[in-house]
Amino acid sequence: MRPEPDAAGRRLLVVADTDSYAKWGAALATRLPEAWSAEFALVRNPAAPSARQLRVALAGTRFTPDDVRHVELDELRALVDEGRPDAVLLALRGPLVRVAAPVVGAGPDRPVLVSGFPGLTIPAEPKAIVYREQVDLIVLHSRREVREFRANADTLEVPVALGLATLPFLGDAERSRRTDAPASDGGAGRTDLVFAAQAKVPAERDDRVRMLRWLADAARRRPHRRVVVKVRARAGEAQTHAEAYDYGDLLADVDVRSRLGGSLPPNLVVEDGPMAEHLARASTLVTVSSTAVLEAIAAGVPALVVDEFGVAPKLINTVFEGSGLFGGAAAVAAGEGRAPHPEWLDDNYFHGTGADDWLDQLEHLVARRRARSLVLNARRFNLTGGALRRAFERKRMLGHHDRSLAGGMAMAVAIPARWVLRRARRVRRWLLGDRAQLEPQQRPQFDGPQLAVSDPGHAERRSTALRA
Repeated sequence: MRPEPDAAGRRLLVVADTDSYAKWGAALATRLPEAWSAEFALVRNPAAPSARQLRVALAGTRFTPDDVRHVELDELRALVDEGRPDAVLLALRGPLVRVAAPVVGAGPDRPVLVSGFPGLTIPAEPKAIVYREQVDLIVLHSRREVREFRANADTLEVPVALGLATLPFLGDAERSRRTDAPASDGGAGRTDLVFAAQAKVPAERDDRVRMLRWLADAARRRPHRRVVVKVRARAGEAQTHAEAYDYGDLLADVDVRSRLGGSLPPNLVVEDGPMAEHLARASTLVTVSSTAVLEAIAAGVPALVVDEFGVAPKLINTVFEGSGLFGGAAAVAAGEGRAPHPEWLDDNYFHGTGADDWLDQLEHLVARRRARSLVLNARRFNLTGGALRRAFERKRMLGHHDRSLAGGMAMAVAIPARWVLRRARRVRRWLLGDRAQLEPQQRPQFDGPQLAVSDPGHAERRSTALRA
């Protein structure tokens, strides 16, 4: 048992599950004042990062891979009892926050529960609040996010605090508010055109091939400068979101290569690694939608958000409306980056650290906890099915790491039932059309996580594609 914390000392336990959440949780914990100590735990689950992904995620933070404790979900309670943290940062996907909060928050002297998001969350979805209804504080990263999440929380009557924080891996965000981005080819060593791949968008194979064709055109136009397809995962590695068509695999496909003009430009390459290292060599950052745009803005690197596939919530790019960053295929091929409009910056992620209030809110909650024990908020949403539903939610997120009999039984019952329910909903929407509007508390849909794991031949095919 560790000693009682003194009046000034604070303790945080970061609990993460995937590479992107590990990166965010570690970076946010690194922003804490010196009075805070911190520990890091990674929950074993099918989407957990590999050793390489974890090393990349923790780069530049207060943690190293040796600091990480790999634990089963049920071991979290003992970890809390041992370390007695003032707060636990649940850096987890929403459905796993719902599963973990009752575990971490059990007992008469629970820690403050904090959650949040590692990237863009506009438009704000009501289900994000529902998943986190039992936490005390949700950390958000723009004034717009706070407004939209507050509207959802008020509609759902969830009494959660919302804290504003500068995205922790943006670097010197204040500098980006005061200076324009440099010219696209400015800066010694900044010659790469970096395409930040995103697992979810564009979703269709043909759209991804089109994206590669524009990048190949850019590589041919600039034969002495690299065009880098920056990916998050290697063969066999999981991602937070599923990626149906890996760019490395597409470049190795004979049909795709013929559509790209036969042999690939030798300066078109696929690489992974920390985004910060790529931006240090980048003259332009291109993406369909990625938090990497914000990292580029903070680093003074011109950015281009591709709008050839449309601008819509499903493309996770509506947040960039009014930014001045959108461009099409011609801009990609020319390597044309843009600087964001100043008026967009203030409302979207570059409000300035002076406006951040998440730490003040956290300190207030910790002080309240030390004055009197906190009681875990009761779960109010999606209660149908009772214990069987909760067992299913747990099994769905933990996979084979949940060895409970209840979890196996829940999957056997729930999967056929969910199949029938979803098809019934489709029929209802078809019959009623746009008139079938659900009430806010019914609106969230809870699809299970999709695990993106490349096949064993992925690395070899990617290497072949790069040599061609």
